[in-house]
Amino acid sequence: MNILYLECAMGAAGDMLMGALYELYPEKEKFLEKMNSLLPGVAVEAERAVRQGIAGTHMRVIIHGQEEGHDHHCGQDHHHHEHRSLRDIQHIIGHFDLPEPVRQRSREVYALIAQAEARAHGLPVGEIHFHEVGALDAVIDVTGVCYLMHLLAPERVAASPVNLGGGTVRCAHGVLPVPAPATAYLLEGVPSYGGEIQSELCTPTGAALVRAFAGDFGPQPLGRIRGSGVGCGTKDFPRANCLRAFWLESGLDGEAPNDEVAELKANLDDMTGEELGYAMERLLEAGALDVSYTSIQMKKNRPGILLTCLCRPADADRLAREILAHTATFGVRRTDCARYALSVSTETVSTPRGQLRRKIGTGYGLTKSKAEYEDAACLARHGEVPLREILKNI
Repeated sequence: MNILYLECAMGAAGDMLMGALYELYPEKEKFLEKMNSLLPGVAVEAERAVRQGIAGTHMRVIIHGQEEGHDHHCGQDHHHHEHRSLRDIQHIIGHFDLPEPVRQRSREVYALIAQAEARAHGLPVGEIHFHEVGALDAVIDVTGVCYLMHLLAPERVAASPVNLGGGTVRCAHGVLPVPAPATAYLLEGVPSYGGEIQSELCTPTGAALVRAFAGDFGPQPLGRIRGSGVGCGTKDFPRANCLRAFWLESGLDGEAPNDEVAELKANLDDMTGEELGYAMERLLEAGALDVSYTSIQMKKNRPGILLTCLCRPADADRLAREILAHTATFGVRRTDCARYALSVSTETVSTPRGQLRRKIGTGYGLTKSKAEYEDAACLARHGEVPLREILKNI
């Protein structure tokens, strides 16, 4: 199995991520040629850079002959940028000459940023207008990372805990603490830490990209290193300002477990069906991968329910607390498990009744697909036909 591991010891920004992935991709000229064809007057250049003795790539975005800043997406806006709504940015990305999965993932990343900005400023998503993050250089950063992820096609993406930096940062809204509120919202549930460097190390763009692609966080997984890439930031710090990406190969012929999950369990015998349903909703809202109930026989001849919650190991402590808060149990059992998991992607397909999303799983020599239920059900309701009529065309 091919694993992409992102080392975020100096945070994450869009240009750093793009530089690290660019170094891993063999057909570099083709990538640059495609990126330079997306928007008139916008050019992407890969520049060799050295940070504290470590050589890597700094991705430069040149807009009408002028280089835009990268590492200050929440910093002082040194150039005049139009303020763009999420709809404006989605429109720009939607017209890029790139595969639809790349455009879709790029739109999803910007939707994450918009939701975080809306929470940070107490506004509806539709009223959010991007400042630095909405500038064309950030659009190119997001799209470039999504395109390289599509080209590299790792079966699993993992990341280290994210270094946020410290101090304050100046942005369009004034002086904000690090992490900026939007960055903090984007990294909810993601292991992170502050450091001795008093600067913004993780930008909202970097946080959204790491959140969108990394399936789990922790130490580098076991595997043979087949390649590595170094993406350099603009600023110089006492430590090398770079993000490293490692291409790992794990398992024998790809047959080993490729994922890790935590399994949380509790026996329940004194809750109503309504209470159990509410508890399941809260756990799924809190980030559980799956929640199920199984009928069991308990002591004193009582029928009971076994609650099983699957989650990422990094989320286990938080979700165990949710179980204790929303059920009657006095204790939660935890088991850490290795898991055989297919790599999942999503594509949009056309049917006689309209478009819907389809989930595709690949790995271990297998490929399988399944329609997204909500999309299929919506088409069935709209067309007033049985659900099976929709599914048979997938």
